[in-house]
Amino acid sequence: MNDEKIVEEIRKRAVKLESADDLDLIVQAVGDADFVLLGEASHGTSEFYTLRAELSKRLILEKGFSFIAVEGDWPSCYTLNRYIKQYAGSAANVREALRDFNRWPTWMWANNEVMDFTEWLYDFNRDKTAERKIGFYGIDVYSLWESMEEIISHLKKTGSPELGAAQKAFECFDPHNRDPQKYGVSAAFLSEGCEEEVVNLLKELQTKRQLSRGEDESPLSDELNALVAVNAERYYRSMVQGGPDSWNVRDRHMVEALNRIKAFHGTDAKVIVWEHNTHIGDARATDMEADGMVNVGQLLREQHGDERLFIVGFGTHRGTVIAADHWGGEIKAMKVPEAQLGSWEDLLHKADASDKILVFDHDCEPFLEPMGHRAIGVVFNPRLERGNYVPSSMTERYDAFVYVDESHALTPLKQEIYHY
Repeated sequence: MNDEKIVEEIRKRAVKLESADDLDLIVQAVGDADFVLLGEASHGTSEFYTLRAELSKRLILEKGFSFIAVEGDWPSCYTLNRYIKQYAGSAANVREALRDFNRWPTWMWANNEVMDFTEWLYDFNRDKTAERKIGFYGIDVYSLWESMEEIISHLKKTGSPELGAAQKAFECFDPHNRDPQKYGVSAAFLSEGCEEEVVNLLKELQTKRQLSRGEDESPLSDELNALVAVNAERYYRSMVQGGPDSWNVRDRHMVEALNRIKAFHGTDAKVIVWEHNTHIGDARATDMEADGMVNVGQLLREQHGDERLFIVGFGTHRGTVIAADHWGGEIKAMKVPEAQLGSWEDLLHKADASDKILVFDHDCEPFLEPMGHRAIGVVFNPRLERGNYVPSSMTERYDAFVYVDESHALTPLKQEIYHY
């Protein structure tokens, strides 16, 4: 399809984003959906975080949304959740509440933008009853050892009978010295895995949570930590074998965790999800499907129906971003080059070099055309940009799109930033 036709369609349909009030367009379009998925084109762009925060505030205030689930670890996010809900014994201040985000990439959640939003949530919850307080939960799969430690610590403190099953599971993992690669090889190729132990633990803690009464979240936390252990075991086992299985284990885990948290909060609970576009934008509208990959947006649409979901993608034409040039490397403020010619971000820029919002009509023919759509991870090399574009049918991948023409790197907490 001619790029000019797409550019003209963007000009016709886009609404300029000049202030937070312009987000009305998305808030109204959400309608009665009880899942709102807010994406990001990188894990290190300030505007993606601040705009998601503004949208989340509006959804909480005007639509009665119940909690926020993010692409983060359950244990560290639960520390933040306890602070936001002002539980006894929780962190004394917001910086202390963010200290548990200490595993690389720390900047994803330990940053000024999240700190400001956390303070808003804390103030919002201050005069609310327990059932009206907004929660903040991590639904990712990486925290196997941290989750096991959290379970054992809590079960010891409460003298719970499930402690024996937890210790047995932890002892099974112990010889691998917290090395996921070492565990994966042992489980996948030497038949020395811990699947039975963690599945049994999850069953016990799930039963305990189902029998619990009241608003105490600690049984939910134990159950979710056990779910992490089960699916992290599967993730690390599949990771060493290659192929799409590890990606699929991870995204299926995030959906399962999300569904369990939502069920805990009741049938009327509404959830806001913050994750990368590659997780929340329907995989069937990209080349991920051909590679046998599924993702959170696709799975939730399949399970709950399109009418209950509203998916918002985010993107930028150029700017700066926080990332590293290799896994575990030092974090840097890197330049985001101008978008690749003919990409979605390039066409948005050509339509009008300003920030803008699009709400999609799903039968809009120009936006059905697959176009390259930029995705930046925690590892980024600006000189190797060509591989960062995912062919996407935008109107099938998202329900709306927020475009920032020139974006800026977020501000990590207590980190020395190198410019690159």
